[in-house]
Amino acid sequence: MYKEIDSNKRKTVLLMTIFLIFVIGVGYVLSLYFNNYLILVIAVLVAIVQSLVSYYFSDSISLAVSGAKEAPREGPFLELHRIVENLSITAGIQKPKIYIINDPSPNAFATGRDPKHASIAVTTGLLDILEKNELEGVIAHELSHVGNYDIRLMTIVVVLVGVVALISDFALRWMWWGGGRRNNDNNNNQAQLILMIVAIALAILAPLAATLIQLAISRKREYLADASGALLTRYPKGLASALEKISQYKTPIKRANRATSHLYISDPFKKKVAGLFSTHPPISDRIKKLDEMNV
Repeated sequence: MYKEIDSNKRKTVLLMTIFLIFVIGVGYVLSLYFNNYLILVIAVLVAIVQSLVSYYFSDSISLAVSGAKEAPREGPFLELHRIVENLSITAGIQKPKIYIINDPSPNAFATGRDPKHASIAVTTGLLDILEKNELEGVIAHELSHVGNYDIRLMTIVVVLVGVVALISDFALRWMWWGGGRRNNDNNNNQAQLILMIVAIALAILAPLAATLIQLAISRKREYLADASGALLTRYPKGLASALEKISQYKTPIKRANRATSHLYISDPFKKKVAGLFSTHPPISDRIKKLDEMNV
C-alpha cells in the first residue's frame, strides 16, 4: 500500500509537470498569434494570484459554498468528535476542524492545504443513516485525503484548470472580435493562418484536456483514499457498507457545486452513470476492491 501511495505521488508530479508545460505552451502560441507577449505575462500573473488565493483560502471557500457550519463538541456531535479524534491519533495527524452540512443526502468531504490546516465536513444525512463502524470508515477515508496531501493537490489542479479556461475564453473572444495581426505579405499571412488554426484548436481543446486530467487524478485519489482508510480502521467492510448506503440515496445535495464536487466521498450530483466526465469512480468498483482487501 505504501508503495502504491509513493507511486501515485510520482505519477501526480509527472502529470502536474506535463500540465504546467501545456499551460505555458497554450499561452505562448496565443501570444505568437496575437503578436502580444503580454498575454503570456497576464496568464502567469493570474496563475500566481489564483494559486495564492486558492492555497490560503480554498478551505474557507469550499466550506462556505457548501453551507457548512462548524460542529460544536457538545450535544449531538460529541460522538463524531470522538471518532475524528481517535482516528486522527491513529493516523498520526492533527485533528481537523469538523463541520456539519444540513442536508439529508449522505456525503462528506475534506478540505485544507495540509494536515495542520484541514477540515472535514459531513452532512446530517450521513450521520442519520450510518452505524458507528461505517462512519469510522468514511472519516478514515477523508483523513487519508488529508494525510496524503490530496487536498493540496486537487486545489493546485483546479487552479491550473481555471487558468487554462481563462486563457482559452480570452483568446476565443479576441479572435471573434477580430484581434490578432494584419499583414499583406503572403508568407506571413500563411504563417498567421497556421498559428490561428493552432490557437483555435488549443483554445477549444485546452479546457477539455485540463478537465480530463483533473477528473483522472480525482478518481485515482478516491481509490487510494479508500484503501488507506481501510488500513487505518483495519475494517474495509465498514467503508464498503457506508458506500453502499450512500449510493442508495438518489437525491443530490441541495448546494452541490461543480467546483467542489470532486472533494466529496461520493458524487454529490448523484449521476446514474459514472462516465468519462465523472469526478468519482463507480461505487460498485470501489466496494469490490474493498471487499477484496485483506487487512
